[in-house]
Amino acid sequence: MHAFRSHKCNELNASNVGDTVRLSGWVHRVRDHGGILFIDLRDHYGITQI
Repeated sequence: MHAFRSHKCNELNASNVGDTVRLSGWVHRVRDHGGILFIDLRDHYGITQI
């Protein structure tokens, strides 16, 4: 795997809760819900909300 990432965006699921992961991609969308930011990170394989 690339030095900047440990997983691809489409690989994360409930079994990764509590794990430390590194993702690499670009910001697809940012949503601000009263001070809480939701960021959709996209790579060539999918999207992950962070």
